[in-house]
Amino acid sequence: MSHRQFLNEENDMNIKSSRGQKNGATIADVAKESGFSPMTVSRVINGESHVKDATREAVMAAVKKLDYSPNLAARSLAGAEQVRVGLLYSNPSAAYLSRFLVGCLEQARENHIQLIIEDCGSELAAIDAIKKLKASNVDGIIMSPPLCDSKNVLRAIEEVGMLAVVIANWRPPSAVSVIRIDDIGAARAMTNHIISLGHRDIGFIIGNPTHMASHERLVGFQEALKENNINLPEEYIEQGSFTYRSGLKAAEKLLSLPKPPTAIFASNDDMAAAAVTVAHRRHMDVPKDITICGFDDTDFAQSIWPELTTIHQPIAKMSREAVNMLVEQIRNKRSNKEIGSLDLLLDYTFVKRESDAAAP
Repeated sequence: MSHRQFLNEENDMNIKSSRGQKNGATIADVAKESGFSPMTVSRVINGESHVKDATREAVMAAVKKLDYSPNLAARSLAGAEQVRVGLLYSNPSAAYLSRFLVGCLEQARENHIQLIIEDCGSELAAIDAIKKLKASNVDGIIMSPPLCDSKNVLRAIEEVGMLAVVIANWRPPSAVSVIRIDDIGAARAMTNHIISLGHRDIGFIIGNPTHMASHERLVGFQEALKENNINLPEEYIEQGSFTYRSGLKAAEKLLSLPKPPTAIFASNDDMAAAAVTVAHRRHMDVPKDITICGFDDTDFAQSIWPELTTIHQPIAKMSREAVNMLVEQIRNKRSNKEIGSLDLLLDYTFVKRESDAAAP
């Protein structure tokens, strides 16, 4: 069964405003569970920007655990109906998910909209959530990968006739609008950087095979190798699933080869961080003995030693833009204006830190 939270603006967010919860949870309960003050909890729920990521993650974890829901007496825009948006998510990377949710919450606050959050652990759960949201007169849906990689989920959105924006790594073949980056180009850029350091034996850890991002980043890696006339043995490419644990297994295999790679490029920071752990277990110096690079630039990238060289994907910005795009489409629909699917391509950034060096 999916987990549902209702998060929206209130006129004044204070400790007393949390009375009347269905489950009895209050801001004070969330504060006790998270270990932070009620004022800090209030700032997180209100989407204020001057809050540390670690604090925000701890508070949101407590919110989820207690199934806390702020007062639903939402403030409407003057002269306009309340906009209600469903947010469907399911992602194996907690670091990615944290930035995605925070971006949506902050922008929902700015736009004074009601956000209905659904944690969908499967394709069937997502389809069921879409039907329920339609039945409850929700105006539109925002989705993150991997849900938006599912053709069945996208088909369900079209069948119920809802507006939708997805944070995707490809252009969905439908009327659904998309916000994305050039994953192929980004992976190609990172691979070219590694090659420029003199590496020719480069290991690559693929993400979950059902995610479009995995395919796109592998294509970018392979294109860079081809451009530089580098032929790698098949065993230099290992399957992961975008999780830290899968990165551990993949890195162990790569570094156990008779001739291990001198560099590893992982499809996300979680798996790259795991590769660094495996290298340290083997008493290898990163980056002197091996270069390890990631993708996404989540908190993982700067919370390990050495900090990861990676590709910055503007996750929070993408989710904020998704809220803006969907709200505009909803209001255009209400005004009987023409609505078409949109495709917004945002820039990625190469981030040089401390985990890469010249080939040994």
